[in-house]
Amino acid sequence: MKLAILSALTLAASAVTPASARSAPANPQIDYPGFQALTASVAPQRAVRLMSFDAFKAAAARPGVLLLDARSKDAFARGHIAGAVNLPLTDFTAESLAAVIGANPDRPILIYCNNNFSNHRSPVPLKSAPLALNIQTFINLVGYGYANVHELADVVDFDDPKVGWVKG
Repeated sequence: MKLAILSALTLAASAVTPASARSAPANPQIDYPGFQALTASVAPQRAVRLMSFDAFKAAAARPGVLLLDARSKDAFARGHIAGAVNLPLTDFTAESLAAVIGANPDRPILIYCNNNFSNHRSPVPLKSAPLALNIQTFINLVGYGYANVHELADVVDFDDPKVGWVKG
C-alpha cells in the first residue's frame, strides 16, 4: 500500500512539473552555448565595422563589394537600395551563402536592415532594436566564415535621393 501511495505521489508531482524543468534529450543540431560564444566573439568585431552612410555608399560602389539585403523576398521586392542582392536570413545555409557571395570568404559584404530607415512603414517597418535584422545577419555571416562584414550604422530616409532606393 505504501508503495502504491508513493507511486501515486511521484506520478502526481511529475504531472505538475513544468516541461522546461524536465530533462529533455539534447538536439545535436541546435547549439545554444555555441551561439552564445559566437555572439560574444562577434561583438567586438561588429563594433568596429559600423559605417556612416557616406562611407557605406562609397564602399558599395567599389568593384567586388556585395551589398546584401537579408530581409524577406517580399520586402526586398517592395523596395531596396540600388545594387543590393537579396538572400533572406531564413534562407542562410553554407550553400546558399556560397552561391550569393562566391568563392572568396574575404569578399567585402555590406548589410542593412529595416532599422536603418526612418520611414517606419512598408517595406521597412521598425523592428525591436535588440532584434534588428542586422544583428542576426552579422552573427550568421561571421558564423558561416565570412568575416569581412560591414554594417550601415546610420538611420536614413529612403525617400532621400542619395539613398538610391528602388521601389518595387
